[in-house]
Amino acid sequence: MGANVSPVSGSRGGSLTKLLQGGVASPAPPRRLRTSCASLSAGSQSAHLRTPPARFLCVRAPGPQDLRPPRLGACAREPPLCRVRSGPEPSGSARASPATSRRRAWPSEMKHPGLWKILTVAACTALLGGLQAQELQGHVSIILLGATGDLARKYLWQGLFQLYLEEAGKGHTFSFHGAALTPPKQGQQLIDKALQTLSCPEDTAPGHCAKLKDQFLRLTQYRQLKTAEDYQALSRDIEAHVQQEGLWEAGRIFYFSVPPFAYADIARNINSSCRPGPGTWLRVVLEKPFGHDHSSAQQLATELGSYFQEEEMYRVDHYLGKQAVAQILPFREQNRKALDHLWSRHHVERVEIIMKETVDVEGRTSFYEEYGVIRDVLQNHLTEILTLVAMELPLNISDTGAVLQHKLQTFQALRGLQRGSAVVGQYQAYSEQVRRELQKPANFQSLTPTFAGVLVHIDNLRWEGVPFILMSGKALDERVSYVRVLFKNQAYCVQSGKHWATGQSQCLPRQVIFYIGHGDLGSPAVLVSRNLPRLALPADGWKEVEARPGLRLFGHPLSDFYTYSPVRERDAYSTLISHIFHGRKDSFITTENLLASWYFWTPLLDSLALEVPRPYPGGAESGQLLDFGFSGGQLSFSQQQLEQLVSRPGTAPMPSDFRVLRATYRENPLVLSWSAELIAKLASDIEVLALRAVQRFGKFHLALSGGSSPVALFQQLALQHFGFPWAHTHLWLVDERCVPPTDSESNFQSLQDHLLQHIRVPYFNLHPMPVSLHQRLCAVEDQGTQLYAQEITAQVANRSFDLVLLGMGNDGHTASLFPQSPTGLDGEQMVVLTTSPTGPHQRMSLSLPLINRAKKVAVLVIGRMKHEIAMLVSRVGHEPKKWPISGVLPTSGQMVWYMDYEAFLG
Repeated sequence: MGANVSPVSGSRGGSLTKLLQGGVASPAPPRRLRTSCASLSAGSQSAHLRTPPARFLCVRAPGPQDLRPPRLGACAREPPLCRVRSGPEPSGSARASPATSRRRAWPSEMKHPGLWKILTVAACTALLGGLQAQELQGHVSIILLGATGDLARKYLWQGLFQLYLEEAGKGHTFSFHGAALTPPKQGQQLIDKALQTLSCPEDTAPGHCAKLKDQFLRLTQYRQLKTAEDYQALSRDIEAHVQQEGLWEAGRIFYFSVPPFAYADIARNINSSCRPGPGTWLRVVLEKPFGHDHSSAQQLATELGSYFQEEEMYRVDHYLGKQAVAQILPFREQNRKALDHLWSRHHVERVEIIMKETVDVEGRTSFYEEYGVIRDVLQNHLTEILTLVAMELPLNISDTGAVLQHKLQTFQALRGLQRGSAVVGQYQAYSEQVRRELQKPANFQSLTPTFAGVLVHIDNLRWEGVPFILMSGKALDERVSYVRVLFKNQAYCVQSGKHWATGQSQCLPRQVIFYIGHGDLGSPAVLVSRNLPRLALPADGWKEVEARPGLRLFGHPLSDFYTYSPVRERDAYSTLISHIFHGRKDSFITTENLLASWYFWTPLLDSLALEVPRPYPGGAESGQLLDFGFSGGQLSFSQQQLEQLVSRPGTAPMPSDFRVLRATYRENPLVLSWSAELIAKLASDIEVLALRAVQRFGKFHLALSGGSSPVALFQQLALQHFGFPWAHTHLWLVDERCVPPTDSESNFQSLQDHLLQHIRVPYFNLHPMPVSLHQRLCAVEDQGTQLYAQEITAQVANRSFDLVLLGMGNDGHTASLFPQSPTGLDGEQMVVLTTSPTGPHQRMSLSLPLINRAKKVAVLVIGRMKHEIAMLVSRVGHEPKKWPISGVLPTSGQMVWYMDYEAFLG
């Protein structure tokens, strides 16, 4: 518990009069005269004060009756609230009262009795008002769960001590409770050991620091919290302490420094047994990881949301507490006018957000095997920084709600990641560390990446086309973190570089760098190239750094930059704990932003699940092995490695052991690759075919299938192929579900969501299937199939599409031609109604004879679920009634299979 004090207490407690305000109290003289404010009543003789008042000290918390504004006469009517301390007390006397303090008036009082009364009452009233305002801030209990753990020992106890130092004497009282599952005696010993390492600011005198630490220790206690009864006992003790000391409770902070699997049980116990009463705030602080993917994050958020309100939860990303990161928004705000046009696609070449570490993960492989570098660093730290750099500035950056809303808008503008958006690596000793620490077999090889580079694009007017490079890794050549905004430079300098003015030449790189820490500079800083327009640089709490001879950053001397660093470096956790105490939520992760981040990262993580990371030796020995470059939306290592096509004895080849291969399948060309590369190849082939068709005939007729397989292709075409001749392309549907066109099951709606809304196609070039006519769906009497056939005949020369894109179902169906519904497999009918074995059952589809009239047919087969049917179809002959896909044989055109390794190899 916190301090439970009496004037004679000498254990973990001390006098309440010393610690009530959480500040430093010097020992009080053994006896003092205590004179009630009531004795200074305007309607009675005032007490005879032998010396002027030394100070006022409130000895109880105000009750509801004290919450009125102070007024004349208030002192007289509320005697217990405020007393004057002065001089030694007469023996046997504790206080004076109107009945015992009759005395002669002072000379000044006899001359001006009215004035003296007014001055006395006014002084007392003013003091009471100030003391009431201060005391109304109340008592705060901080409960650190997992108080004996590594994070608490390294950072959190120091952060709580720093909070105490900052808030001491400002009106709040505190109690600090370290809690864990450890038994009380052992837990208290661990806490005492952790608290021995507390440190004061450098400018604090050693004796004063010792006194501060002693006070903090007396306010701190260990508790074992395992059961609901333990939480109930904690709540009762807090309430009893507050009542005993005449305080009132302002709030409780629960800091979850525990694994996420323990969150739900702890949250349930807090909510049911330790939630404070009405009028008292509750804040719960949560440490990452917040889930493993979007689904698990959603589940965890739902569980926590059943116990806590959104405004009660503070999800910590400690990078948001780092000084250089915290300076990003203020810097942008200070330079809003100067930067608004520069901070955009018109002037920014690229943005780098980097976190490199020299250490490996020895001792932490159980955590790393589950999460890896992308989940550990990129999904949270680097993505949060990206939003601060890229978000639109709200009108007021102090408006927490506006800042969080603008961050969410940035998440929503992020372009989806694909397999080709990332490169991954793994330091060579990692798998051996996993085998040793997790008792894995001798031939175990981990696929967990310890290095990742990811290319991110933001699809909005400000950032369209600007690459954001996110990179992090373990066992690299240096420990450094920074954000680097590199501006385009179109200058050409005639004179040689040796004649360029220091830092001023327009041919030097122009950049703004938020240097988060370590590296050659060694401390957080904001650096601005001197050849940029003069920008406002940090002022409050920051200082300009003189150039150090020989120190170079990014290949240039420090003199090329205006460089500012904090006057006093501050730990990130100390900053965030202060923000939690003051209820500042802009430095924390909301549920909505958390889920938006996981929604962005989960598809990439899924696509990398079977990717073999590039091995690297670690440290400086890695050389250029991890260097990477980008082109369009694709990222790749600059130095190519030879692919190992023959695996070691006893191991099966992995899909990622291969690159794009060309072969044959059912006597037709087969393109084999990893799915992302396969989609990119197919998109490029379609664009080439479209350009040729438009050049020769002035138009390109493309028929697209529905389902999930082509979605990635639609996105690739929309976002990567800016030269595609959409204005001359006619888009047709191969098949459609008999649902309203705006239904989520509609193939045309999927086409709209993933392709059409991103491109410019003339309205009259779109040809959806007429499944909804006369407010009915696929009614035979509406003759929708005949109408579509007539439209094809009128628009498509020889009824021969330039390209038909098909898929293959697990039962061998293609388009909406099913084994159980043989309609459309032969005959003269061009468009048919069919029945699907799965809902929605009614379908409209192009017939097999019409498909076979196409100039080219591409069949896209993706995913391990398709492996069995792919192997089966490879062996069957022409049996369209059993396997409709086997009936696809263009009469005068070409057929090409596009298949990924998972479908081909299983």
